[in-house]
Amino acid sequence: MTLALIVLALVAVVGCQTIRHSGKIALPDPDAGALRIATYNVHYIILGQATGPWSVGDWDRRKDPLDQAFKVVGADVIGFQEMESFGRGNGGQVNLTLDWLLENNPGYAAAAAGDPQVFPSTQPILYRTDRLDLLDQGWFFFSDTPDVIYARTFNGSYPAFTSWAQFRDRDSGQVFRVVNIHTDYASRSNRLQSMELAAARIAPWINAGETVFAIGDLNARIGDRPVAILQEVGLTFLPIPGATYHFNRGINLFGAIDHIAHAGAAQPQGTPVVLRQKFDGEWPTDHYPVIADFTF
Repeated sequence: MTLALIVLALVAVVGCQTIRHSGKIALPDPDAGALRIATYNVHYIILGQATGPWSVGDWDRRKDPLDQAFKVVGADVIGFQEMESFGRGNGGQVNLTLDWLLENNPGYAAAAAGDPQVFPSTQPILYRTDRLDLLDQGWFFFSDTPDVIYARTFNGSYPAFTSWAQFRDRDSGQVFRVVNIHTDYASRSNRLQSMELAAARIAPWINAGETVFAIGDLNARIGDRPVAILQEVGLTFLPIPGATYHFNRGINLFGAIDHIAHAGAAQPQGTPVVLRQKFDGEWPTDHYPVIADFTF
């Protein structure tokens, strides 16, 4: 086969996959009393770079579109991944994305966040303060020492972790827990061990009769073993249609790796939505937000 034919074949495969995993579903207004849950990987910012991908200059381009996306999602609870501003010597004290969204959305507060000396702030869970009361929050790292902050993963790679927060819904009186997961994208063994740890931490909450939402970037699709591990402890994963990661180019090559799962009293309403669109002509990040509505 000539090089030209190989290139054409690759282009055809990519085109077919993109079509297969694309598509737009309108985001409906939530039903009265419904609880809107969302997850969104927003990519880290490199503070020491003025220009280029994921630099401070790039953040200046992305920040208004990201705020627009946040407002369109309109979640009661939204868990973020990679909400971090990397910079030598700042000790994690700078978080441009978190500060920006809170400044421009005064009806929200951040759970699963705090002083980075004692609470990792890169996976906050934002919530509507006029509806929800924060009851508790915590974290554990995907590590042999999960309760040691910033512990490296099982194979010694960069730290990865789960944050969580427990809320009371003033509308219904229901108490529920949101578990916000982000796994290592590069190592399958890390993902498997991470999900075993997450399942071990989540199972007692489910067995106690709690309502639990598990959300986040699992770097795994439904049908993959890491997802199955969480299903085995009683979590039901919503059938997310198409791609949730798009290479920061709107290229949708494979199925969802960002997920929303549930257990307990909450029941999904309608179809989950992946918001595949630019805002103000820009991609806010390299993932799409994933949204689902629930009632108790």
